[in-house]
Amino acid sequence: MNDPVSLQTRFAYLHAAARREPNPAHAVRERRLVALDRLLRDNAEAIADAVRADFGHRSVAETRLLELFPSLEAIRHARRHLRRWMRPSRRGVALWFQPGRAEVRYQPLGAVGIIVPWNYPVYLAAGPLVAALAAGNRVLLKMSEFTPATGRLFSELVARHFADDEVSVVLGDADVAHAFSQLPFDHLLFTGSTAVGHHVMRAAADNLTPVTLELGGKSPAIVGPGADFAHAVERIVVGKCLNAGQTCIAPDYVLLPAGREREFIDAARRVVAACYPDLRATPDYSSIVNERHFARLQGYVDEARGLGAEVAELAPGVPADALKRRLPPLALLGVPEAARVMHDEIFGPLLPLVPYQDLDAALAYVNARPRPLALYYFDRDGARIERVLDETVAGGVTINDTILHIAQDELPFGGVGPSGMGCYHGDAGFRTFSAQKAVFRQSRLSGIGLFKPPYGKLFERLIRILLH
Repeated sequence: MNDPVSLQTRFAYLHAAARREPNPAHAVRERRLVALDRLLRDNAEAIADAVRADFGHRSVAETRLLELFPSLEAIRHARRHLRRWMRPSRRGVALWFQPGRAEVRYQPLGAVGIIVPWNYPVYLAAGPLVAALAAGNRVLLKMSEFTPATGRLFSELVARHFADDEVSVVLGDADVAHAFSQLPFDHLLFTGSTAVGHHVMRAAADNLTPVTLELGGKSPAIVGPGADFAHAVERIVVGKCLNAGQTCIAPDYVLLPAGREREFIDAARRVVAACYPDLRATPDYSSIVNERHFARLQGYVDEARGLGAEVAELAPGVPADALKRRLPPLALLGVPEAARVMHDEIFGPLLPLVPYQDLDAALAYVNARPRPLALYYFDRDGARIERVLDETVAGGVTINDTILHIAQDELPFGGVGPSGMGCYHGDAGFRTFSAQKAVFRQSRLSGIGLFKPPYGKLFERLIRILLH
């Protein structure tokens, strides 16, 4: 069903439908958004069960909070603002072209592709899908092979709620994903690792397919000199432990004032104990998605320890459980820069602590590394906050908390440089999946006829005025 030939056929079907109906009316787009809302709302329990099965254990509460809720919010936001987004945007006209009128009209791109990662397989399918449907597109959706139960369920639900020429789901392994990225989409949005993003962009380039890449990187959390320290630790640890750290914008490492490392660890242990009183049995702490990623994370810990780093348990006495793929949160101190954990995106509950002498040193540390998808800064001093915002580059920032910028439908979500290109969410997503058509309406009263051959004395006088 999802072999390359089938992919070509399904894409051609969507592409032909987009050409037959190039600009669906508001009512059509509204109906499709309502269908997605019903799909999620009516099947919330089954969706949470499927995600839990894929992870071995995934907190049902977190699936509801971090996947279903923001997906439904994105739909509500799009429905509320869709008429305004679709409306032509009037633009100013230079004096020399008045009384002509200029506007930008937003039209669907056509048949678009979305490649979904495994870490949040519902939200990172539904979020881009909301933007693509609001913009009036037909969508081919590739689910991750690492979340097969969620993929199968989503495929069944999409087939039940959408026509085949509106939204279609593709399942399959990396070979299918590669063939998918080679299709001549009108736009392709990929969420995943930077390494795979290179391959996706290379494949799309053969068709000159424009891409939005939502990648990752090492997102720093900086505890500033004037931070409420206990609050900063609590929000960093909570943000890190969501989905056991398997979040593209999770705090990857912490920069904190030198000498406060032990204070951080003690406070972090209190936070973990309060959130997960019995980490071995709590249903609120998620498993690592598969054995390969569990082994990768264990490898980071073993290598760092072998290089002389201290590994501090944030849930003392709770060992890693390879059978259930449960890895308790760990802080890493004194990690040499040569360690892989200081270069790779961690994507798990490991938290290196990096002390700094002053804010200059902290910002220099961040700016010497690839630009991250997210940055978190904790401080109560407005001038220092503005300095951090001005002197760092990141896809998004949350001040005095973590994660929350992604939940703002009025803010674009995306990376910069190696953490991604392009953005979506809200109006930004609508525009990403729309063609912006420039329209100029000439007036009957126009002096443009004076600017044509043969160029004589009147033209010379006019051009001198224009060039003055």
